[in-house]
Amino acid sequence: MNQTNDQIEFSVIICCYFEEKSIDEFYHSLSRALNSLGRTYEIVFVNDGSTDKTFEKLQAIYEADANAGALINLYRNSGQLAAMTAGIANARGENFIFMDSDLQLVPEELPLLVEQFDKGYDIVSGCRVDRKDSLVRKISSWFANRIMRKVAGHNVMDFGCTFKIYNGTLVRAFEFGPHKIFQTAYVYSKAQKTIEVPITHKARKHGKSGWTFKKLFSFLMDNFVGISQRPFQYLSMLCLMGAAIFALRIMVAWVVPFSVLREVTPGLILNMILVQLLLTMGVLSAIGEYVFRNFSSLQKYPIYIVRTLLRKSSSSPKE
Repeated sequence: MNQTNDQIEFSVIICCYFEEKSIDEFYHSLSRALNSLGRTYEIVFVNDGSTDKTFEKLQAIYEADANAGALINLYRNSGQLAAMTAGIANARGENFIFMDSDLQLVPEELPLLVEQFDKGYDIVSGCRVDRKDSLVRKISSWFANRIMRKVAGHNVMDFGCTFKIYNGTLVRAFEFGPHKIFQTAYVYSKAQKTIEVPITHKARKHGKSGWTFKKLFSFLMDNFVGISQRPFQYLSMLCLMGAAIFALRIMVAWVVPFSVLREVTPGLILNMILVQLLLTMGVLSAIGEYVFRNFSSLQKYPIYIVRTLLRKSSSSPKE
């Protein structure tokens, strides 16, 4: 059905990366699920720099479906969060639905999330109860989730699941765009009511995940650097606490015979120096990451660039 701008309740943002073998099957499942809701919606497709036939297939879907509100093609692969940001910047719906197009998630379970969203939650997230990923991926996600829980201030078990519904006002308040990409944990940190819904997770049928170890590490660093508004004040506090404990140990030794290590060997000294060096290098690297990101933001380098933008609307949202 054709919809005017003020009637669109949900913008469904679908990010694709080398999905030529899965996108048609996914789209038909998604379309059936959305139509079953009886709600107004638009689908915003983002091709994240795929060089196969993904964009051509998305273009065919866009031309055939009146509810495909926008099609965005990025110059090169910029990462899932950047692709999501491009979708947000060009979406017209009141609220946002995100979902992967690799057939690992089940569009037919969308009503489960919408049911909870209608109860007034700011964010409704899918939680993959039986993940069909590699052990390395699961371990990386475990670490990422622990860090993101600290940033977000919410006890969410599966931040990495992209099957989510967000209140549009909450997301748009951050003014995400080419110079400031979407960050899940930061949006969660300003939300009041959130909930997770158990969902199905299937083994990947085609290709491989775009989340490489390098991207996962970068993602972890993004969230570690942003673990609070004053991350290095916390590091300084830990150092001062360590110094205070050491000073207390010396004062106690003056009064009460006390010894932790009766014999200090050259090997022990070298090991302690090595540990201190590694800790110092780790802290300096984190500080360097923090400074570099501030420098990059000041330079206004775009994190993603749109090559092609097709949109079924005369009014264009601005980035």
